[in-house]
Amino acid sequence: MTGTTEAMGGPVAVDHAVRHVTRPFYVYAVLANSLFQRGVFVIFLYQRGFSAAQVALLQTLLYLVSGVAELPTGVIADRVGRRASIVIGQLLIAGCLLGQVASDHYWVFLALFVGQGVGMACVSGSDTALLYDLLVRRGATAGYVRIRSRFTMLGTVTSGAAIVLGGQLQQISWGVVYVASASCLVLAVVVLRSGVPEIRGADAVDERDGAEGAHGDATAWRAMLRVATPALVTLVVVSGLMHATLTPYVIFTQKTLSDQGAGTAWVSVVISAGFLAGGLTPLLSDRADRRIGYRMVVPVALLTLAAALGLTGLGLVWVTIAAFLLLVGIPEITAVLVDNAFNEAVPSRHRASLLSMIAFVESVLIGIGYLVLGALMDGLGSSAGMAAYAAVPVLACLLWLPVLVRGARVSPEPKDPADRKAP
Repeated sequence: MTGTTEAMGGPVAVDHAVRHVTRPFYVYAVLANSLFQRGVFVIFLYQRGFSAAQVALLQTLLYLVSGVAELPTGVIADRVGRRASIVIGQLLIAGCLLGQVASDHYWVFLALFVGQGVGMACVSGSDTALLYDLLVRRGATAGYVRIRSRFTMLGTVTSGAAIVLGGQLQQISWGVVYVASASCLVLAVVVLRSGVPEIRGADAVDERDGAEGAHGDATAWRAMLRVATPALVTLVVVSGLMHATLTPYVIFTQKTLSDQGAGTAWVSVVISAGFLAGGLTPLLSDRADRRIGYRMVVPVALLTLAAALGLTGLGLVWVTIAAFLLLVGIPEITAVLVDNAFNEAVPSRHRASLLSMIAFVESVLIGIGYLVLGALMDGLGSSAGMAAYAAVPVLACLLWLPVLVRGARVSPEPKDPADRKAP
């Protein structure tokens, strides 16, 4: 990347160019995560007169649609443009939120949740692909972990603040909550379009594409087969299992705390604090990457999740709160490092498509995780069910162990020895 740096006038010019790109991305992260209904939408659905089974069906439909739509939306992002895909997705989500507050018919909500799932898929993979390829253009991919961690931190902290503020806005009306969320998404689109240039897969050539840019793989499927080393496939599955543990754990902790005797006010405070903790810890990602690397951070995160679930199984509310607040942020560090590993492993031409394939696997595993943990909590009780679910991160850790021991590469071996670099 030295040639790129020199062409732009040296490291100072590169840093200035990177800041010019990242600032609107940071503003976008704040606005896109200002979803005030996120912490109270279940109450909203109940007040609309929907049963628990109907609410569960809506959530399941959301994840299933989002997962299935990952593949076609990833291809669209590569061919039409990553920024265009994000814009379409956020506007679609905003429209669905407005539709939800304007209707009380269940069949309308089914259609709106389908649309919202498609919108989520349009954004998923496209945002990180756009950010990474913009850094590729400026020869600054070495700073991706640091920039991505700040992007994640701003989004997660904003989500935590929005959860608290959403409860206050609801005292005015549900319309204020949902209109405010939709308005923030529209503003996020405006910021993205005004401050971030468009990139299509055909426009993007990174350090791994090289001369293949003009004669690269014709389809994302062929590209996936070319880069799908055993270590990469294992990392995709292990990352999916980590998310399939963390996401249901965070959501079902609300019920677990309630069953252990915590009041509703305490539960909301703990969950909001967990979001804040999960937002701040990614700032340590760059240091963790330099000192430990993702290979070692992955098992640490998985064993941390297993410990948190096990401690929750003791049935002691203060132990559950302490474990949740102290340990919930560590997997967020791992998510940033793994995301960087995925971006380094896949070519720019099909980056959004390949990241969407990875997100599809994660979405499916998260959906299964919800069903498994829900069944365990119904059958064994909330605390014991959480403890039993610790088997999932332990299994993921065992799957990762051979890769860790052998030191297998996640990225394919570069063809040119001069281009070789650490995996």
